[in-house]
This record gives sequence, structure tokens and C-alpha cells, in this order.
Amino acid sequence: MSHAATAHKPPMLKSDEANEKQLDMARKQGDAYQMTLKHMANEEAHDGGEQPAGEYIVAYAVEHAEGMYALKDGKLKWQELTSENVHVEVSVRDAADNRFIPGLNVFATLIDPDGNTVATHQQPFLWHPWLYHYGRNWEVPGDGRYTLRVRIDPPTFMRHDSKNGKRYAEQVEVEFKNVKIETGQKKSM
Repeated sequence: MSHAATAHKPPMLKSDEANEKQLDMARKQGDAYQMTLKHMANEEAHDGGEQPAGEYIVAYAVEHAEGMYALKDGKLKWQELTSENVHVEVSVRDAADNRFIPGLNVFATLIDPDGNTVATHQQPFLWHPWLYHYGRNWEVPGDGRYTLRVRIDPPTFMRHDSKNGKRYAEQVEVEFKNVKIETGQKKSM
């Protein structure tokens, strides 16, 4: 079953796994991540936004495409850009405490201003020096206002805590309209 952009705040209850102090530390982690994410969306990216979706808060940011390291044959190798012209980032946070959720299968679809699907890609986890996210470089036809659809499959990872751990069991989808995309490539330093 798929849920659209509706909110459901998961529990954050004292339990045999987490006391109030520990839950407060989790909320502080989430607050710090959220502050960093807002900086990315508002100060670094060309556009960004967020919406609740099931037990998640899903956010996006778009900026110029950028080179990255990838592990090839047991060694990190720098991947130069070819025709990619936009970098799409997706953040998925727990709706209860705002912490980033790793280990998800996140898929994004871009739809152009005429309503045509540009592509659908899995957004792999990306390590970033200051903001974990799911993302990849895309090739899009040009600048404009696009629709971004994000789908998150139920994760297969185990969940601690009999009171707080029953969450993320259903696929969710969220749609962002009027996403401003400015094409280009960042220069490697």
C-alpha cells in the first residue's frame, strides 16, 4: 500500500531500550541534521523543500551536477561528469525526531514542464562531508520547473524497541511540484 504526503508521527516513548535522556539526545541529533538540511536547501541549492510522508519527512534539494568518488576494483576513483547536468538530493528523516534514516531504497522520478517523464532513478545513499542524503546526478533536457516524485520502499533493516520500533512498514510516495532546476556542472576543485 502506498501513502501520499500524509503525516504520522511515530512514538517516542520511554521504554526498556530508551529513557527520556536518550530520547532527548535523539531529538537533538535530529535538530542538528534539520538545521544543516535547511542550510543546504536555502543557501546552497537552487531549490529545496520538504513534506511529511507517512512516518517520514522527505526533503529535496537540487543543484548543479558534481563529480564524486566511487569504489571500482577495490579502489576509490574520481568519477568525472559527462552529460549529467543536475544533482538531485533526497533526505528522509524520522517524523518523530528528525534524524536521517540510512539504509532505504529511495526512487525519484522527474517530470518535465510538459508532463513527460524524464527518468526514474534509484537515489543511492551518498556520504557528504556535512549532509548525508540519497542522491545522484541526472541529465535533464534543460532549465525549468519540474515535478519530483519520491518513492520510499519499506526498509528491511531490524528495528529495536517494542514500544517505538514498529514503524516504516509501508511504502510511501510524495510529490513536489514546481521544482526549479537550473542545469549545469560544478567544477572539481
